[in-house]
Amino acid sequence: MKFAKLICAAAAALLSISILVLPRIIEAKRAWADKNNYTIPVGQNPRSEVTVGRSVHNDTSRPLREMPQLPLEFKPEREANENPKINHGHKDELDEVAQRFPFLSTASSATMPTALLNFDGIPFPGVACNCAPPDTNGEVGATQYVQIVNEGFQVFNKATGASQLGPSGITTLWGGFGGVCQNNGDGDPVVLYDQIANRWIISQFAGVSVPTDECIAVSTTSDATGAWNRYDFHLGSNFFDYPHLSVWPDAYYMSMNVFNSSGTAFLGPQPFAFDRAKMLAGQPATFVTTGITGGSAEDVYLPADLDGSTLPPAGAPATFVEFPGGGAFRVFHFHVDFTTPGNSSFTLFASPASAGFTLLCGFTRNCVPQSGTTSGLDAIADRLMFRLAYRNFGDHESVVGNFTVSSGGVAGVRWFELRNVTAGPVTVFQQSTYQPDTTWRWMGSAAMDQQGNLAVGYSASSSSINPQIRYNGRLAGDPLNLLTQGESTLFAGTGSQSGTSNRWGDYSDLTVDPVDDCTFWYTNEYYSTTTSFNWRTRIGSFKFPGCGGVTPTPTPAPTPTPAPTPTPNGTPTPTPVPTPTPTPTPTPNPAPNAPSNLNGTAISASQIVLTWTDNASNENGFNIERCVGNNCTDFAVLTSVGANVTTFTDSGLARNTWYRYRVQAFNTPNFSAYSNIDATKTSPH
Repeated sequence: MKFAKLICAAAAALLSISILVLPRIIEAKRAWADKNNYTIPVGQNPRSEVTVGRSVHNDTSRPLREMPQLPLEFKPEREANENPKINHGHKDELDEVAQRFPFLSTASSATMPTALLNFDGIPFPGVACNCAPPDTNGEVGATQYVQIVNEGFQVFNKATGASQLGPSGITTLWGGFGGVCQNNGDGDPVVLYDQIANRWIISQFAGVSVPTDECIAVSTTSDATGAWNRYDFHLGSNFFDYPHLSVWPDAYYMSMNVFNSSGTAFLGPQPFAFDRAKMLAGQPATFVTTGITGGSAEDVYLPADLDGSTLPPAGAPATFVEFPGGGAFRVFHFHVDFTTPGNSSFTLFASPASAGFTLLCGFTRNCVPQSGTTSGLDAIADRLMFRLAYRNFGDHESVVGNFTVSSGGVAGVRWFELRNVTAGPVTVFQQSTYQPDTTWRWMGSAAMDQQGNLAVGYSASSSSINPQIRYNGRLAGDPLNLLTQGESTLFAGTGSQSGTSNRWGDYSDLTVDPVDDCTFWYTNEYYSTTTSFNWRTRIGSFKFPGCGGVTPTPTPAPTPTPAPTPTPNGTPTPTPVPTPTPTPTPTPNPAPNAPSNLNGTAISASQIVLTWTDNASNENGFNIERCVGNNCTDFAVLTSVGANVTTFTDSGLARNTWYRYRVQAFNTPNFSAYSNIDATKTSPH
């Protein structure tokens, strides 16, 4: 008995020593990291340098399901990490790619698929944060869906939506690790699924006073409730904000918006690469960064995150795309070499032009209106929104993303698709602003499935509705630059957010199931009652009919429902969506008749009213094209209007200037001939 007591006493003493000593060891390692992160000059340019940092501390945890789960804590309500705005030298321009009508690929009804699963995620207080916004994001894996918010996570069964673990505090994952990752986690969390290795990645930043470290954990299996390889990377002494990670074959990449240590001055964006191979193996790892790029005048960027089972071309560099505040999607390539870090580089590869847009609420967070309160919501319209989704289709590469713009007097989601971003030539394959009515849409996230069908999820609100969660999309063969499948509502909030420093988001997340490569999963926030600091989150999944079969090809005519595919014996297979009545074999939809009698009238120095005659009975809408100058021929689409509309007012024009217009009717998949060309000059005064 005495021997047993001696053993217990010795064990208790060792535990006490470890509790006291481990944090000191880690802090000593962080101080060592400050001194031993080393910089390698590259070439003669003093700005061309590579910094290499070693993990301050790393270990492998016990299975997460066996660790004490951090319980719900109620603390004073607070604003989450400040997320300072980025100042832009952007020049506002007319939005000439706005989709101002709810175009449908079938004229009768919306065809966007309804949700397969639709359930609540983590609610306020986010387990332990008691803060806003929630920074909602999530990812789907082999058998699970993991959602993460400020500052909690939850693991769900992706087949049923049932909870498998949590909600638990993110600190649970760092239990026993010590240092700032365990004791000073500060949010901005991200969860990813590495479908190449079937592993999970969870990260958040940490720091004693400001975020100086990135804490990254990589699961040891495809089970998010199992063990994790854990890493603390000390990045420096600046305020490292808005971290967004991505999966690429040779590294985990990250973008940061860097401020001075007090968070009062933007220093510029900075890219990072973490040694994926070492982190998958649980070994001490390094990061490589080329430092702040461009300085405080540069727009911020995101790294491309791999979707699908087809990898990028062998040796392809990681791609970063910059917010087009300067008028172009600046595409950067990050070549990382962990063996010889001095060979690493971060270089501008291409700058395809972006369509013009007007910056939304550039100097205020009190922006998006809501029903039942005068408090507006932050649109965060100064950057690309999470994620920047990359997919290799074999014959081309696609990167899709989105940001928020001011269009038609409200917020609209500007989505885009870039092609061939690693080998070039990089092109803007399509881009458009979805703004069909007076509802404000923002906080978007975009992705593509294996067939090239695109979906976009976003928040929607106005002075007459509470914030809602909606989604829209297009099929691979639909007319370019249009969301054609009809808007659907995942969840309609029944309350609005009052106060809470106007913060909303700061992001949402649309991901694609790595197993079927077809099912989209979306998560975002909402309110159930009008109050402050009481957000809720929602998780939903949906899938385009036919995905997973033969790659679709554009058809010459639309059909009310997906047509059956004939089998060799002539027996039709069941359609993905049942038809309410037998559908006759469709006949080709004729092109609409061209409009005529286009006439413009200048009603002021900045406005021209257009009228025309609608000669068609089968149009879905009209494209209005414009060019500047009495003899100009470089027409571009100004906007689109719905069916049966025969007038449009063009505003914001230059005084005493000639403008030429033409109008074209369209349906799926046809376009009419053009109307006559009208030339009208604005008034001089």
